[in-house]
Amino acid sequence: MSKPVQAAVMGTGSWGTAFGMVLADAGCDVTLWARRPQLAEAVNSTRTNPDYLPGVELPENLRATCDAAEALKEADFTVLAVPSQTLRANLTEWTPLLAPGTVLVSLMKGVELGSTMRMSEVVEDVAKTGADRIAVVTGPNLAREIAARMPAAAVVACTDEAVAQRLQVACHTPYFRPYTNTDVVGCELGGAVKNVIGLAVGIADGMGLGDNAKGSLITRGLAETTRLGMALGADPLTFSGLAGLGDLVATCSSPLSRNHTFGTNLGKGMTLQETIAVTRQTAEGVKSCESVLDLARRHGVDMPITETVVAIVHEGKSPVAAVKELMARSAKPERH
Repeated sequence: MSKPVQAAVMGTGSWGTAFGMVLADAGCDVTLWARRPQLAEAVNSTRTNPDYLPGVELPENLRATCDAAEALKEADFTVLAVPSQTLRANLTEWTPLLAPGTVLVSLMKGVELGSTMRMSEVVEDVAKTGADRIAVVTGPNLAREIAARMPAAAVVACTDEAVAQRLQVACHTPYFRPYTNTDVVGCELGGAVKNVIGLAVGIADGMGLGDNAKGSLITRGLAETTRLGMALGADPLTFSGLAGLGDLVATCSSPLSRNHTFGTNLGKGMTLQETIAVTRQTAEGVKSCESVLDLARRHGVDMPITETVVAIVHEGKSPVAAVKELMARSAKPERH
């Protein structure tokens, strides 16, 4: 009998824990790494993650540890599930501990501030591993629904199709259906920019602007994402798939979306600090909107919705004034 696939999930937030459940349900032996010893102890003793997925029973073949070396030592797949802006510092500590030949899997949807690197680029830069050993999992994957084993599909992306297929097998369950893709650039950009558009749609919802505004923001947000992706060499068809449109729709329409909820609070008139205070988990778009806009400007790509989100979130512009400016932009052909 062959030995089960070993997976380390570095991070015990809601998505890291939910994806750990998926891997365990698919037959992998999973070790969750928790930063706080008390959370690792709670996972092992109560079979739940009380901080991020309370009430959800975890599989028996999933356990937790606060010892990174223990989690990583035999991992066939090393799943990175920390906030995107902390990846570089964390992975710098973990790189000497990585198992030989492990495939590094990014669950993160962001662009690094300053460097404007996508998460797979940060992984390659820090771990000094080839792109053929770095994979990305993305798509319409709201953690709470997946933890409840509700049906979902996802994209497993790697430049090496065989590696993507290995990961596809390792996380395929009756409720979680992964598809492979070799367009890592497009898949990552779809996941990063949708958080920014999710903030925009949330702001519009908080302001009570209606479903026409929501539909327009989703559609034009997808156009922005596609423009940026094409400038960076992505396949435009990726953005009409799960990593693009699928993830965007889920983020912009669900109250479970952190970014949508964050934007809604801003649209209702809360300040940035007030909104941060009531948001327990990371809304990646809050920081990544700046790095996405920086990346777009470096490549000469026009992203007016992203500019508007940055102005509201980081420059103190009122949502009412920002919407007026966005609507007053010069008229253009739709395919502009």
